[in-house]
Parts: sequence; structure tokens; C-alpha cells
Amino acid sequence: MENQVIQQEKARFDAKIPRAQKELFEYAASIGGYRTLTDFIINAVQEKANVIIREHDTIIASERDRATFFEAFTNPPEPNEKLKEAAVFYKKFIEENR
Repeated sequence: MENQVIQQEKARFDAKIPRAQKELFEYAASIGGYRTLTDFIINAVQEKANVIIREHDTIIASERDRATFFEAFTNPPEPNEKLKEAAVFYKKFIEENR
């Protein structure tokens, strides 16, 4: 099988920041073992983006779970056959073990 290199389309991102902030970032990049300031910034922004997205998705899932719980609590469905059988079994078990 032939090895193929997949090229990702690149986009440019420019930002003007105070010199002191740039120097701080460069220092952090150098002691963090990053090849370039760009590598450091891309890595840091990617990590932060992942955290924000994960937190957002957790909140959305939590709100959906809460809505589902309260809907089931306020409008419970009729018990199905398995639940009815379990209730009969439980009552019988309790009576036999008194």
C-alpha cells in the first residue's frame, strides 16, 4: 500500500499583543519544550478549546438529563409487564422472609 501524506488546509491567524505578554509567552514556550511560540500558542489554545467545549457539552447533557428526570417524575409512564412482575416477586419475597 502506498503511503499518502494528507495535507490539511492551513489558515492564518494574526494577533497584536503587548511586547511583555509576547516575551512571557516565549519564555513559557522555551521552558515548556516547545519548538516555537506558534507551537506553544496552538497547543494552549487547543487545550483550552477542548475544556470549554467539554464543559459546555456537560452542561447541555445535564440540563437534558434534568428535564428527562422531572418529566418522568411529574408524568410517570404506566408500569410495563417486567415492572409488574418485579413488584409481585418483591412482595412475595418480603412476605416469605418476615
